[in-house]
Amino acid sequence: MTLPDVVMKDAQLLWDYQLMGQSPRPCSVAIGLGSHDLSVADVTAELYRRGMAPLVVFTGATSRTTQERMPRGEAEHYRQRAIELGVPSNAILIEPRARNTGENIRFSRALLEEQGIPVASVLLVSKPYEERRAYATARKLWPNVEVVSASSPMTLTDYVDSIGDARLVVDMLVGALQRLLIYPTQGFMISQKVPQEVRDGYERLRAQGFTSRLIPDAALGE
Repeated sequence: MTLPDVVMKDAQLLWDYQLMGQSPRPCSVAIGLGSHDLSVADVTAELYRRGMAPLVVFTGATSRTTQERMPRGEAEHYRQRAIELGVPSNAILIEPRARNTGENIRFSRALLEEQGIPVASVLLVSKPYEERRAYATARKLWPNVEVVSASSPMTLTDYVDSIGDARLVVDMLVGALQRLLIYPTQGFMISQKVPQEVRDGYERLRAQGFTSRLIPDAALGE
């Protein structure tokens, strides 16, 4: 399904905003955030091979979108993928319980503390449209470490092609931005400035029905 150019123009605004534009640099640990997207494991493995982190943590249970394709859990499937790509098994820790970004961060932090592994900086690997959310969540829940966001270097067009569903991708972008707007007041992440043109694009997409990944107003107490 091809979406109108005006829709994709607004989607591009949201996509560009979600990308932090940070260059990967050596960190204490790389943490791959579980999801349906195995490219997160690919990027994490590549960063390990480039010497960007001596240790990898994969975090994630299963979700509605991954229970069939990743029945052993997102973290375990990521681990398998990374080993296939050359990461030694003894350089990988698994956190198998997290079901959202906040739990990804909290449970990974707890695992590393239990293992007695000092962490001064974290290379946080996510899907491209989740970079800013992952960063903001980690800054809130793990404020004493430096956070560097990374993801697969893809264009919006490339990502739509990889998913095969343009409407779903736009829905996900709208949902991701909604969380950046509302979660800071709920204590889930730090607040970040959202440019007005991005807010306007978000509102236009909402008005056109790209709402399947939104948190309903009733759940927000509105």
